[in-house]
Amino acid sequence: MRNINLRYCEETYDEQGVLADFKVKCPDTFNFGYDVVDDIAENDPDRRAMMWCNPEGEEHLFTFADMKSWSDKTANYLAAHGVGKGDMVMVILRRHYQFWFVATALAKLGAVMVPATFMLKEHDLEYRLNGASIKAVICTSIGTIAQVVDNVVDRCPSVEHLFLVNGAGGGLTEKDADGNWLAVDGPVGAVLSGPEGVCAVPAKREGWHDFNTGVRSADEGFSRVETHVGDPMLMYFSSGTSGNPKMVLHDSYYALAHLVTAKHWHNVKPDGLHLTIADTGWGKAVWGKYYGQWLMEACVLTYDFDRFHADEILDLIPRYGVTTLCCPPTMYRMMMQADVDAHDLSTLTYCTTAGEALNPDLFDFWKEHTGLTIFEGFGQTETPLTVANLTHAVPKPGSMGHPSPAFTIEVQRGDGSRCDVGETGEICIDVHEKAPGIMLEYYRNPEKTEAAVYDGWYHTGDTAWVDEDGYLWYVGRNDDVIKSSGYRIGPFEIESVLLEHEAVRECAVTGVPDPVRGKAVKATVVLAEGFEGNEVLVRELQQWVKQRTAPYKYPRIVEFVDALPKTVNGKIRRAAIREADESQEGKPKTKVPEGLV
Repeated sequence: MRNINLRYCEETYDEQGVLADFKVKCPDTFNFGYDVVDDIAENDPDRRAMMWCNPEGEEHLFTFADMKSWSDKTANYLAAHGVGKGDMVMVILRRHYQFWFVATALAKLGAVMVPATFMLKEHDLEYRLNGASIKAVICTSIGTIAQVVDNVVDRCPSVEHLFLVNGAGGGLTEKDADGNWLAVDGPVGAVLSGPEGVCAVPAKREGWHDFNTGVRSADEGFSRVETHVGDPMLMYFSSGTSGNPKMVLHDSYYALAHLVTAKHWHNVKPDGLHLTIADTGWGKAVWGKYYGQWLMEACVLTYDFDRFHADEILDLIPRYGVTTLCCPPTMYRMMMQADVDAHDLSTLTYCTTAGEALNPDLFDFWKEHTGLTIFEGFGQTETPLTVANLTHAVPKPGSMGHPSPAFTIEVQRGDGSRCDVGETGEICIDVHEKAPGIMLEYYRNPEKTEAAVYDGWYHTGDTAWVDEDGYLWYVGRNDDVIKSSGYRIGPFEIESVLLEHEAVRECAVTGVPDPVRGKAVKATVVLAEGFEGNEVLVRELQQWVKQRTAPYKYPRIVEFVDALPKTVNGKIRRAAIREADESQEGKPKTKVPEGLV
């Protein structure tokens, strides 16, 4: 290891060893593909970059030399089809290793990578292709998303090229009684392991280029393209509660800003193996599987699965020697419901979480059963890590931690004044000067950009309060906060209390229209095994909340369901619950027992 991360930052520490100050520094010509991936490949070629596997049994260990070679070939292949500087390229590749080839190649070309999830439907995809003037789509053959592209591409005039990647299973294949793969186009599984199996299986579809075959046959040498650190590099679509998704545009400073993510939060080490569980269609993937980890010259583990199974993920930790782990609280909770003690987690040294607030009961369970603290962090599609319990900090269970030293952050009132201790307000980030990692803009939407960035501050739309020790405590999205009878009620606190009850496996708290209060608090509950949803349990849960937090916060409506709506990464979609309730407005859910009104 050559500590190349120190080229790009200035950092100081306090007496406890916690990061106290952090500033990004880099030349104007910085490019992640050349200055990180290629630099390591040329000076430490055998250093591990990624351990990749899938449920079918295929396995690959990619060194940084491999990543340089494959990304150069990919860049040559895409350039031959006219993809170049400034072009928008949509990438829908699940967890296929080709994503890392493509991401690095597009950075080298100066093109803009636009990751997207395979869960998109026709309306979603058409809006994205036209909204961003996408020039090329690089898409998996796994599942139905290629057909979705075919269904809309004729209505998207900017799209010139479609590239299809054979995903070699992606956790979606099944075997017959004789152990043969069913409905598979080409070889699958362990037969593809090793260098000869990389991009070895073609994909044939009318109107599409065969990505794997084209890349394998492309030249390796690629001459550096002139790029600037402030050029657009990456764009994500970020959905809100209303209207079409916003297009969040980032430059190459974003990659460098994730040094804090990997070094000071994930605590990755050059000789370790980091696992972040995230699909590449979402921003969390580059948080935990790409930029910061490779700046630290560390190796990442990628498991190309389809559906999350806790035991399956827990088995990966001893099999590959995972040392650091990051996943959303929902996935930790699913692991908690599995038999954690039956798995050897002795290689694991550090755990982190983000994506939603961490409930204290889960924090305590993980500590008790693994001996490890879960260090919480907070950020958005528009930002890198902005608030966290950093390495060597002492977390308070339920708190997000302190503001990252990379930014100046305040919790503010609506008039821009700073909130007092204990007062709920909006998390705001100082952008009077360039704040590396904060979005450039909402692409092609100056109105929404101006609504979020004004008076020198980026307004996150997330609310929190600060305690006397400077820790931030998450309340919720502005849209999630429930305004009831003059009170502002954050869902997280109520959810945390409910999750401490033995009958509650999962829950989500939302507001529903109420003619008297404006909004009434509703709890949507998935019960633990062995419990039955009835009026007796409703009363018990309501009393449970009233006894553990301010009585006005208790859920006046309790609905029992089999499952909560979630994103592919496991985040609970409160907005979907609200939308369903609005469509059923006027139809009662569960009567509130007398005496609890």
